[in-house]
Amino acid sequence: MRYPLETSQQLSAVLKALRQSRQMTQAELGDRLGVNQKRVARIEAAPGVTSFDQISRLVALMGHRLVLEALPSSDAPDADRDATSW
Repeated sequence: MRYPLETSQQLSAVLKALRQSRQMTQAELGDRLGVNQKRVARIEAAPGVTSFDQISRLVALMGHRLVLEALPSSDAPDADRDATSW
C-alpha cells in the first residue's frame, strides 16, 4: 500500500496506523526498536523532530520502506520559490 505524505502530521497518523495494524503496543514496538514506550509515543506524536534513521528503522519493522517519488512536472513546486523557504 502507498501512503503519499506531505506533512509530519500525516506521517504521525501513518506511523500509528502501521503499528496498530500489526496489533503492537508502543511498548512492544519500543522493545524491537531498542527504545522505551515513551520514546515510541514521542516518535508517533512528532516524527518531524525524529531522526531519519529512527523513522526508517520503525517503518522497516512495520514491513514498509521509505521511497521518494518524482512529481509530475505539472505538480512540482517552483524550485526557485521553494529554495528560500529552507
